[in-house]
Amino acid sequence: MASVAASGTFAIGGDLTVHRLGFGAMRITGAGIWGDPPDVEKARATLRAVPGLGIDLIDTADSYGPFVSEDLIREVLHPYDGLVVATKGGLTRHGPDIWRPVGNPDYLRQCVLMSLRRLHLDRIDLWQLHRIGPDCPREAQFEAIAAMREEGLIRHVGLSEVSVEEIEAARRFFPVASVQNRYNLVDRTSEAVLEHCERHGIGFIPWAPLDKGSLAGPESALEAIAGRLGASGSAVALAWLLRRSPVMLPIPGTGDPEHLALNAAAADLSLSEEDFAILDRAGREAWQNLGA
Repeated sequence: MASVAASGTFAIGGDLTVHRLGFGAMRITGAGIWGDPPDVEKARATLRAVPGLGIDLIDTADSYGPFVSEDLIREVLHPYDGLVVATKGGLTRHGPDIWRPVGNPDYLRQCVLMSLRRLHLDRIDLWQLHRIGPDCPREAQFEAIAAMREEGLIRHVGLSEVSVEEIEAARRFFPVASVQNRYNLVDRTSEAVLEHCERHGIGFIPWAPLDKGSLAGPESALEAIAGRLGASGSAVALAWLLRRSPVMLPIPGTGDPEHLALNAAAADLSLSEEDFAILDRAGREAWQNLGA
């Protein structure tokens, strides 16, 4: 059976050690990340398979469903023996594919308290601000999060879709343990943020890690390398991320246990320096061709 052990480990916040290849629990919901999954039993089977693959970092959010992902995680995996369940708050849902950020401190506190209830936890090991809300000063949001950390409701704090300047602004209120920005072979918008995370020992959790853009084509460098290695293009894309930085914590998501095992196999895939460089160059070119 595949295992993510070869992906190595990272200590979130300096003391919360997990395997670097985790699981994103967004896709165990319905279309548009709204409502129940089309096959609830398959979603449950996917979650049941997580520990057996050595995956010990699960990333979710109260807005996935909303609430569906957290509820299923609790139902299948509680009491989370050896698992870190990271969740997020700060987005409201008004329908499929609709995500509206709210940073009101009272709302953020409600997000944390309700996630604790749904997940059956006394403390959230890693709680991430899904977006800095536009409805109130960011300092008010950071103060509220710092207070919940001091109260013991949150162990470590992360941020999502932030700039270097925003990370530094937040660090005046609490240690930033993780940053979750969009990043993959063909989206390098957050290169400066990744490098900042490396300098400060902050875990970088790339969302949409499997987006391959134009590199998904049959004649692409990605597919050529995948064919030579006898691996899937997705596994090669994940292997590239793992090699890209020691603070990288990819969380590929799926609602299918077979896909989960295929993603986990990326941990055993070793890219040569030449293959890494070829993919890096091809990814940058694809990104630039998109007008980045």
